[in-house]
Amino acid sequence: MSDKESEESWINPEQDRGWSRESHEQYMARRSAEESLINKERFKKTKPSDKQIGGNHYKDCAIQPVDYIVKNNLDFLEGNVVKYITRHKTKNGIEDIRKVIHYAELILEKKYGKEK
Repeated sequence: MSDKESEESWINPEQDRGWSRESHEQYMARRSAEESLINKERFKKTKPSDKQIGGNHYKDCAIQPVDYIVKNNLDFLEGNVVKYITRHKTKNGIEDIRKVIHYAELILEKKYGKEK
């Protein structure tokens, strides 16, 4: 097939190559539906407690540390003890245990006036 024949077959609407041509209106309707679907996923209303930023070390917990901390009215220091002891096996190991000890020592100092 010559270049001219190839070009004519491209231009010739009579020759069906299995391609469909959608009208501008059809295209815009399809794009609008696609964008709507994309936006629904992108802006899906999720609760902040349904996601975790910076890892997935709490995802398998039967009780999320934040839920336990809030429901038991724990303060910052106590909450950190719960947080670090919960995640030590799946995140930072010994470093998290050291943080638990440090926060427990801070509780002793701040609440009970005791140093180590």
